[in-house]
Amino acid sequence: MFRGVATVSLDSKSRLVVPARYRDALLVEGGGRVVVTADPTRCLLLYALAEWEPIEKKLNSLSDFDPRTRGLKQLLVGYAHDTEMDMAGRILLPPMLKKFADFDKNVVMVGQGNKIELWNEARWDDKINQALGFDGRDALPPELEGFTL
Repeated sequence: MFRGVATVSLDSKSRLVVPARYRDALLVEGGGRVVVTADPTRCLLLYALAEWEPIEKKLNSLSDFDPRTRGLKQLLVGYAHDTEMDMAGRILLPPMLKKFADFDKNVVMVGQGNKIELWNEARWDDKINQALGFDGRDALPPELEGFTL
């Protein structure tokens, strides 16, 4: 289970160090074998290999006749990249994925239960500001009125 937010830096070889709290879970769930893929929101998704495989199987079972379904499958499966954490807990991001997500130096890692989202730092800040209503919209959608934590 992944939760929490962390900012990490990409090194000169396009590797990012996975924080210990995420690294331990990735080691337990898949021995450090992971899949990184593109998401329609222009972030990257990081899955333990064992978590990704049923998703990929389900995607591959979908018909290619609907252009929207085919496009989503092309994005998620087409960009999927298998990699393994090295002994220092680093993951190498391939150039195509780095370009897709517009990564430069800082990457925000966001735990989302069964996966970790990897965000361009400025894009993540914009996303959070939108979620908080700082973009001129109402602060909360109607279904969340009265919701408490």
